[in-house]
Amino acid sequence: MEKAKKIKLFIGLFYLTAICLFLYFFFSKFSLQELTSYDFIRKNRSYFFEIKNSNLFLLSIIFLFLTILWVFPFLGFGSPVALLGGFIFGKWIGTLLVVLGLSIGATFIYLFGNYFLKDLIKEKFLNKFKSLEQKFKKSEFIYLLIYRFIGGIPWQLSCLLPTIFNVKINNFFFATLIGIIPQIFLAVSIGSGLEKVIDQNSEVPRITDIIFSADIYLPILAFVGLILVSILLRKFFYKN
Repeated sequence: MEKAKKIKLFIGLFYLTAICLFLYFFFSKFSLQELTSYDFIRKNRSYFFEIKNSNLFLLSIIFLFLTILWVFPFLGFGSPVALLGGFIFGKWIGTLLVVLGLSIGATFIYLFGNYFLKDLIKEKFLNKFKSLEQKFKKSEFIYLLIYRFIGGIPWQLSCLLPTIFNVKINNFFFATLIGIIPQIFLAVSIGSGLEKVIDQNSEVPRITDIIFSADIYLPILAFVGLILVSILLRKFFYKN
């Protein structure tokens, strides 16, 4: 127990220090007013597109690396990265990079949790998720795939919970890679749609122009549908 407390304290101090350093260096380069300026967004859109057109491979590698860092060690969740990936790379390349980056980062979280936090996680969550134990033993990959698809658990915790069931690393990685594709694709599509709206409007667009753009409302409707399906599956998955 004393070891677990020390680990939690170390992790907390590490992330607090890392976040403070990141915010310090970030806001020393950009002011909050700049970041919320429409002109700033348009100019940086053009900047990223120039880099993408001149060296797509290098930009993709940098984005992939930063996505992995966003997930581990910074424990970020997927939506901001997915929107940014769609904004910069479009639907298809954006989805590929975001899904791969999130999956690698999630696997690092799983490995870290399996090595350092396994006993703590079992103590806190095993009774609550006891019903899943037999399911994972029965067909580990299939249930991991369903588990990833339906979501409903905070991203960081969802990466740690499988340590309870001793799942294989390759099963965790590929189930994550495949299972998160639908939701990530829809989020990336929204980011790609936002880029098109900004490209077509030199002035700040009205909220109705954004919402009623087919590139925006169609992914949003599909995302709502995916959430409803996930809720129905979640009830069956966690109770049976």
